Amino acid sequence: MTDQTMAGRTVLVTGASDGIGAEAARVLAQRGATVLVTGRSADKLRPVAEAVGTEPLVADFARLDDVRRLAAEVTERVGTLDVLMNNAGGTFAPSRRTHDGHEPNFQVNHLAPFLLTNLLRPTLAAAGRSLVVNTSSIANLVGKVRLDDLDLEHHRAREFAAYGTGKLMNILFTRGISQRWSDDGIVSVAVHPGPVGSSFGRDSWVVGLLYRTPLARFATISVPDGAAPLIALAERGPDPEVDGRYFSRFHIDGRENKQAKDQTVVDGLWERSAVLSGLA
Repeated sequence: MTDQTMAGRTVLVTGASDGIGAEAARVLAQRGATVLVTGRSADKLRPVAEAVGTEPLVADFARLDDVRRLAAEVTERVGTLDVLMNNAGGTFAPSRRTHDGHEPNFQVNHLAPFLLTNLLRPTLAAAGRSLVVNTSSIANLVGKVRLDDLDLEHHRAREFAAYGTGKLMNILFTRGISQRWSDDGIVSVAVHPGPVGSSFGRDSWVVGLLYRTPLARFATISVPDGAAPLIALAERGPDPEVDGRYFSRFHIDGRENKQAKDQTVVDGLWERSAVLSGLA
């Protein structure tokens, strides 16, 4: 019998249609957690939801109204939330715009999870002690947050740099939560799961091409290996030792962009995100 290390805990996994999100959801359910799953593809999400014994919650993070509806549905289903796994994300051409008019790497990787997490704050706080896990990336090292141009309207950026900026924002958001919500018992952590050989990059011609080459199998790790750090953090739970920290797989304090500890950027990103998501 699988160890019931997550028994009695409720978890929401975003980006759970496939890849490491789906894998983490299945394993955490096997270990006793009540798991809710969300993703943008109803067809892909349905078998994952069936595997963890729940109804799928379909939401497209390129639409902030979907995020608001998702938060309402989660709140309706569960009274408390022990772990929020912000795993949804991807790489997108910066020239594109979302339904809400934002640069897609910014909205899907940061603004949507920022909004969702803020809307679920009361449900996380109701657990007494809870954990927010933000899936980041080593790509944060190539990111650059411009507080006066979050949507890249006045600066050109290559796709991978725009993605890296979104992943840097995940770390900045993690720091912001740890500084603002500690009185609610909410602990936050960011994690680079490793270069996972999954459907990552499916929205990007460039990144998708790299992941589809024969070389990808030498440069990437398996989906279970990529999900393992997320699962380990969920099992560890709201440990104050990890609050506000960034993991490179299982190793605490991974390599970070110099902006990651810039308090002006931490605060500025939070304030601007609150305005852009309609929270302020």
